[in-house]
Amino acid sequence: MIICKTLIAFAIGYLYITFKIEIMQDAKKKIILNAIAKTVKRLRGTKSQFMLGAEFDIPSSVLSDLERAVKDPQLTTLFKLAGAFGLSISEFMTELEKELPENFSVCEE
Repeated sequence: MIICKTLIAFAIGYLYITFKIEIMQDAKKKIILNAIAKTVKRLRGTKSQFMLGAEFDIPSSVLSDLERAVKDPQLTTLFKLAGAFGLSISEFMTELEKELPENFSVCEE
């Protein structure tokens, strides 16, 4: 009986911690998606999503999703975007970092 109660308490504690971590990670993911959205909008300037997408083989629906922060982009898409803006991937990431909160980290410290 004691072992059973201990196992139940452990399982509840584990689920609570797992759920809490998942919520924190979702919040951090949303911060990143919002930073990507702001960066793409800023760098795109007045060029339409359609024109940017047509020139660099990026579907305008993907650009729309990115700018609305509703989808996590593929790595290849980030490379295409960097190239579309005349940047290396590291320069693009530097631009993206400007939109993140100071000392932002995905990992818990």
